[in-house]
Amino acid sequence: MSSALPSKVIRARFEPDEFFGLQPTSTSSLPNPAPLVENLTRCVIEILAGARDLEQISRWVTDDVYRHLLKRVVLSARARQAKGQPIARPTFGIGSTTICEPADGVVEAVVIVRGRARTRAVAIRLEGMDNRWRASAINVL
Repeated sequence: MSSALPSKVIRARFEPDEFFGLQPTSTSSLPNPAPLVENLTRCVIEILAGARDLEQISRWVTDDVYRHLLKRVVLSARARQAKGQPIARPTFGIGSTTICEPADGVVEAVVIVRGRARTRAVAIRLEGMDNRWRASAINVL
């Protein structure tokens, strides 16, 4: 009788993020980012003014950006409440938009927003993830 020892099976380590995590997307596979940049800018200004709900852009931003904007929304609401200001839709115009592509699948943009009282800049970084643009950074200056 011969005794055969079971052979050891070596398997590659399974990395769930490789299959189920966010998948980077090339710029050539994505639509023109300019309309999204301008629409996100409008939405962010209205969200900070309290005239729009943050949930409306959750699909287009990363979790970190969502948390950052949520903090800004809370602070803006407290400031309005302390001053006794009602929520009002802001009046503003979109000025120039500058877009650059530092790497494939990454777009950085600055949008000038002109309001009644002041002019602001909104800086946005979009990254191609899962075949769509998602904002990985938004800063209102």
